[in-house]
Amino acid sequence: MREPNKRELQQTTVLSLPLTEACAKVRTGAPLDDEDDYNLNVWAGVIPLRLVAGVPVDDPRLSANTAVPKYAVEYERAVL
Repeated sequence: MREPNKRELQQTTVLSLPLTEACAKVRTGAPLDDEDDYNLNVWAGVIPLRLVAGVPVDDPRLSANTAVPKYAVEYERAVL
């Protein structure tokens, strides 16, 4: 990878602080790199991630005759 240029270093700040909550900016589509960066032999792209609900797991201390409720068995995360 190339070294950052002067402009990029001036626009960069590094902070260390405890997080009690956080949010993220999310976008879709291909990366938006500087034109000169496309001449470099460095991969650029997107790795899609997704959150998938698994099979419900009973609490080990749950009574043996307690059924898993329908809402837990059929849970699906809404697609935004």
